[in-house]
Amino acid sequence: MPRSHASIPRLFVESDLAAGTELTLNKDQSLYLAAVLRKSVGDAVVLFNGRDGAWLCRLTSDSKKSVALAIVEQIAPQTPPSDLWYGFAPLKSERLDYMVQKAVEMGVGTIQPVMTQFTQLHRLKAERLAANAVEAAEQCEVLSVPQIAPAIDLDTLLDGWVAAHGDRKLVFADEGEASSSPVIAMEQLGGQRIGLLIGPEGGFSDTEREKLRALPFVVPISLGPRILRADTAAVAGLAVIQAIIGDWR
Repeated sequence: MPRSHASIPRLFVESDLAAGTELTLNKDQSLYLAAVLRKSVGDAVVLFNGRDGAWLCRLTSDSKKSVALAIVEQIAPQTPPSDLWYGFAPLKSERLDYMVQKAVEMGVGTIQPVMTQFTQLHRLKAERLAANAVEAAEQCEVLSVPQIAPAIDLDTLLDGWVAAHGDRKLVFADEGEASSSPVIAMEQLGGQRIGLLIGPEGGFSDTEREKLRALPFVVPISLGPRILRADTAAVAGLAVIQAIIGDWR
């Protein structure tokens, strides 16, 4: 999106977007624009829906209960969804929100909660995960909001990996001494479909690590000499992937 529009509020909507049409925002979005941001008739807003690109719109009504917008022009074409898969063991409260938000910012296409032996949180609110993904997309100018996949048990994920993901390689952050350098591993994986798996606080159990290391599609990597918190490891792992074989190049 042109940086000339960076200061304009961005909102995700479900409706189709096309020049010359008008739409009405839901109650929460209307309240946000009219009461929180104090936008009024004629002010600009950018809308996107994950299908039609980004569109410059202008308020035609500023009711706090029902803001209406005229869709003026497309300012950025739709980008294709990212193919980068990201699996993680859910953490508690704010740190879970952080992990989802950072995954969106780092260009992930699918966000997959994975239940492991040491997972801290076993009941997830799908609506909260989706809301965090949308909020992050609005803030960092992502036009394709990542898919939030249903939580899955680690054994089930691994047993069905090839059937579900084909030739995609699964990179997992492993604290073991025999893990590869992430730079070397990523260079060897250039051009291939990638997934990243981050374990819980406390890491994977010995049984889980043994199973992961025995699978031909799994690539264990080290994230350095220090023990990282799970949310930090997620950002570090995604940064390595994007910098070496992803869209940072």
